[in-house]
Amino acid sequence: MSSAVELRAPGPRGIPPLFARLVDDAALFPPGNRNEVATPVPQAVADHLDARAGEFAGLLGPMLCQASRLAELITELAKAKPSSPIPLSLVCDTGLGGVPKALSIIEGRQELLALRMVEMPAPSDVDDIWLERVSEFVPEDITRVVEPRRGGEGWLDGVRRVAEHGCWPKLRSGGQTAEAVPTVDEVADFLAVAGSLDVPFKATTGLHAAVRGEDPETGFTHHGFLNLLVATARSLSGKDVRAALESTDGAALAEEARSLSDDAANAVRDVFASYGSCSLKDPVAELEGLGLL
Repeated sequence: MSSAVELRAPGPRGIPPLFARLVDDAALFPPGNRNEVATPVPQAVADHLDARAGEFAGLLGPMLCQASRLAELITELAKAKPSSPIPLSLVCDTGLGGVPKALSIIEGRQELLALRMVEMPAPSDVDDIWLERVSEFVPEDITRVVEPRRGGEGWLDGVRRVAEHGCWPKLRSGGQTAEAVPTVDEVADFLAVAGSLDVPFKATTGLHAAVRGEDPETGFTHHGFLNLLVATARSLSGKDVRAALESTDGAALAEEARSLSDDAANAVRDVFASYGSCSLKDPVAELEGLGLL
């Protein structure tokens, strides 16, 4: 299985270790709790190729694509003729049974796509039999990412069970309702478990900005990806995780992130591997504004 370190191999311009390959391209997905739609496939492909050739390419992780839109993506990539295969994370929106066909299609277009991840939601009970089927369907050299359903007493047990089967757990950070946004306590409890696992986690949906704040379009308070990075660092050093998650002080969070040694930054990213963003430009602008790029 691919490691977090391999997935964030150094990119052009020497992106700091804390941010290398941090942002997975989720442009093909609706922005979650915003009143917008997913980017059309031709535009998403053009934007991704531009970003991969740009000065901040080292910030960029794989492109995410639903299994149901795989044919569209391949058609547009064939038109664009990328100079090298595009790293891909396949998101299984057609059920686990659709995985073998999707993998076969990708296998036949290796000049366009390099499969790095397969992501899927877990059933409500995250049972061992289902997780064994995931391992059977997805080759060992492909990272398997499974999202346990948040909430209920068994949620964190599900996170542990996912990791025990060699899969990365996924933390959903937001959605179309206020209830879809996990509380600070829920994220802190998740980080306490994540730091003890043998695999990293990735986050998805809702991390619209670097710093915690209110989305002006919905009124929901969203988590910040910089908050989550700093909170992960604190969880590894026994410091106040909840205060980092609650902070709206971008300058203070940036200073704390900047103070991390390369070893400490790598330790953070060995726990928090990446997050999906519908925009590639916004994370760059946020980090530049905070003096972190």
